[in-house]
Amino acid sequence: MRVLSPAPLQTIPAQTGVAFELKRGQLLRVVDPQGAQVSDLFCFSAADPAEHFSASRSIDYADTLFLTTGHVLYSNRSQAMLRIVEDSCGRHDLLMPPCSLRMFQIVAGNEDYHPSCHENLARSLGRFGFGPDAIGTTFNIFMNVSVDPRGAIQIAPPLSRAGASVLLRAEMDLLVGLTACSHEGTNAGVCKPIQYQVLDEPRA
Repeated sequence: MRVLSPAPLQTIPAQTGVAFELKRGQLLRVVDPQGAQVSDLFCFSAADPAEHFSASRSIDYADTLFLTTGHVLYSNRSQAMLRIVEDSCGRHDLLMPPCSLRMFQIVAGNEDYHPSCHENLARSLGRFGFGPDAIGTTFNIFMNVSVDPRGAIQIAPPLSRAGASVLLRAEMDLLVGLTACSHEGTNAGVCKPIQYQVLDEPRA
């Protein structure tokens, strides 16, 4: 475990989200304080809002669905955005889009309101000028998704235990949206908070 300069842990309450700037070289630690809770991450280049995270390109260049330590999150322009430098969980998802109100309505078969990661990302990133249609497929930290040989997708409880974390280094200046996922079925039946830190990597 690398030693980093102290920084306060920020808490994202259950079923909410935040957005913030992350400078090149800074580190983002995402922590699951209670265990079995997903956090959706989406980001844009701070220099050009048309450049954003691409789950499909990240899968393509890593040759795996399961990114972990050493893997890179790429943009739609094939530029490195974030690099995973530590990962105490080892299972995350790049297939599923952020849960949305419409998704809950389709799955539930009614028009009831339900908070969602898409809404929370759009609301949080909205202060940087991004609308709902700008939010694409997220990096779903701690989400446990598998695909069987016939192509059927299964969402199982996250493998993250209390205190599990992922540490990512920014490879460019970024605008980051981060949530505590709103989907009970993705989070072992209970939506819980997520914590995060923005850290400056100590100089050698």
